[in-house]
Amino acid sequence: MPAPPLLALHGVCKRFGVVEVLTDIELEIHAGQVLALLGDNGAGKSTLVKVISGVAPADKGAIEWEGRPVSIRRPHDARDLGIATVYQDLALCGNLDVVGNLFLGREIRRFGLLDEVEMERRTQQLLERLTRRVPDLRGPVVSLSSGQRQTVAIARSLLGEPRVLLLDEPTAALGFEQTTEVLDLVDRLRDRGVGVLLISHNLGDVKALADRAAVLRLGRNNGFFDVNTASQEQIISSITGATENEPRRAAHRESGW
Repeated sequence: MPAPPLLALHGVCKRFGVVEVLTDIELEIHAGQVLALLGDNGAGKSTLVKVISGVAPADKGAIEWEGRPVSIRRPHDARDLGIATVYQDLALCGNLDVVGNLFLGREIRRFGLLDEVEMERRTQQLLERLTRRVPDLRGPVVSLSSGQRQTVAIARSLLGEPRVLLLDEPTAALGFEQTTEVLDLVDRLRDRGVGVLLISHNLGDVKALADRAAVLRLGRNNGFFDVNTASQEQIISSITGATENEPRRAAHRESGW
């Protein structure tokens, strides 16, 4: 019997005032797989990430972790389960160094004093598992390239050894070389068994990296795809709504979800 998904959403709804932003969302994130979350602007992608991360709890629906029902009502709930999020703005402090950013709010102390040596050792150890392209752990983060800052943000999210990682447009502002570095990093995380939810508008990145894709349109599921077999045209049609009249349940079955 196959293992249940790390995270599963069933019939999840989210409303802001009188506006229902998400309606009856179904989603599964599996260990060691990259799930691309696609959709046009306003489709509900960022709201769904906030629901999963506990920033904006769902109003209706069920959430399961490894097959058992759980409640995610605040960010601490998500973190305690093993869910980490890297938002598009990265939320880094540019004036702090790499070590300071990684341990901000969870500093290591020894005899009541900051243990800078241990924090730097752990930072170096973590970055070596991801990449060797961050040249100076003690220089201000603002001096790093966009790709290096993205690496720092991902490294910070991995301090708690999460099992699910949510990435909101991680390559949106990056050049080709920096994008390649970030995609390689995500690929290594998948190899370590992490389940990754990747929000992206770049179908090239999706085809190169993701195992499966879920499309949102106007706050609803509008297609599930095996990235290895689905054509780019099929995915684009789902994003734009050209396939809205096709039975969604059939797409769900064909993808093996």
